[in-house]
Amino acid sequence: MNNSENNSDKIFSDDTHLIQSFADLNNLKQSIGRLAITGAKGVYVTDSEGKRYFDGMGGLWCVNIGHGNADVIAAVTRQLETLDYFSTFFEFTHPVAAELARKLATLAPDRLNHVYFSNSGSVANDTAIRILHHYNNLRGHPKKKKILSRVNAYHGSTYLAIAMTTPVFSQGWDAARDLVHHIRCPKREPDEMNLSDADFIDILAEDMEQAISKIGAENIACFIAEPIMGACGVIIPPEGYHKRMLDLVHAHDIKYISDEVITAFGRLGHMFASKEVFGIEPDIITTAKGLTSGYQPLAATILSDEIFDVISQDGAAFLHGMTYSGHPAACACALANIAVMEREAIPEQVRKTGKLFEAGIKSLADLDLVKEARASHFMAAVEFNRPSGAPDNINIGQLVGDAARARGLIVRPITDAIVLSPPLILSKDQIVEIHQILHDAINAVAQSQFMLESSHV
Repeated sequence: MNNSENNSDKIFSDDTHLIQSFADLNNLKQSIGRLAITGAKGVYVTDSEGKRYFDGMGGLWCVNIGHGNADVIAAVTRQLETLDYFSTFFEFTHPVAAELARKLATLAPDRLNHVYFSNSGSVANDTAIRILHHYNNLRGHPKKKKILSRVNAYHGSTYLAIAMTTPVFSQGWDAARDLVHHIRCPKREPDEMNLSDADFIDILAEDMEQAISKIGAENIACFIAEPIMGACGVIIPPEGYHKRMLDLVHAHDIKYISDEVITAFGRLGHMFASKEVFGIEPDIITTAKGLTSGYQPLAATILSDEIFDVISQDGAAFLHGMTYSGHPAACACALANIAVMEREAIPEQVRKTGKLFEAGIKSLADLDLVKEARASHFMAAVEFNRPSGAPDNINIGQLVGDAARARGLIVRPITDAIVLSPPLILSKDQIVEIHQILHDAINAVAQSQFMLESSHV
């Protein structure tokens, strides 16, 4: 590349060297239409042409305190000036990792007091499984290795985590699928819409029981579940679902992993959602994203005292490690991020403003194009009706996403739906503005020539 081409717009918007996650790489080879985000502040991001957008994705479910927080940036800078890096391997430690581990233990449910740090939610979930496999070896149950996950789950994209994730995200790719069995997720089928929550939970519990019976409880290490399922469209379970599933798996000596990579640190109005929102104390919580609000890559796997007591027994070396586990700058970032949340009472605010956001999303269900609008606080999805004559390659979610972007809002399209997970600091006026943009974008797609023609095919 010569010097004349070495400018930021060219590098970011027409880069043939960057491999982008979950993208159609062939399409990207043919196009220079990538949206280049070059700046951010508060709840907004700015592209390379200077246009400003609401960050309706919160980066990727993660920028909880908003962009450009000066306190967090200063904390990371100070840490890099003091101790840029040292490992937490062997007998070495450093104060900021220990301090963050103590802080997370105070925030997590009572029995979860031991923390392993990694750098992504995928690795946090891999770590949880690897630890449980070792735990069962030490207990004398070497066959107890299988994993129960759910259809429509998303637990990451490493070789094991993608196996726990719903197969739609890994078509054509290999994964450690022999370890994983997918049971039903808590999304009702059309003929189940009139069932009471109790009756629907009975159906889900029976599906779980059948899976355990088929596989054998003696072969199953754990059940992993997101409190609210995110990437496949914000699937919200009926009240009491998680408690029923936890009691069921515990009755079979199966551990419960709560994947709070998305739901922790304020998104549902609490630092952790498992106990405060859903009334359960899992055996392991995994988290990332909002832990640092995306300012630094950091994840945590938080273990119960009982699991830790087994894996820390005499002669049981902990043969698991990541170079960047407990990275000083990332830990300093997390501590500063949590301090901002506590000082500004962001989770408490979310219990109010999040309910306004939720209500506005649900009101979109009145529009003809909308099949269902699902939301809990600042997690939301809008699913669309598909015209009977629409070609298979037409993505209604993408059409609505494009219309929203043109109006100044970035959302995440997923086939015939869109997902939103904005920063948690939205004002009431900003919430109203986002709802109006969505309303206008959905109506614009509904009235587009393509939709009108498809509906008459």
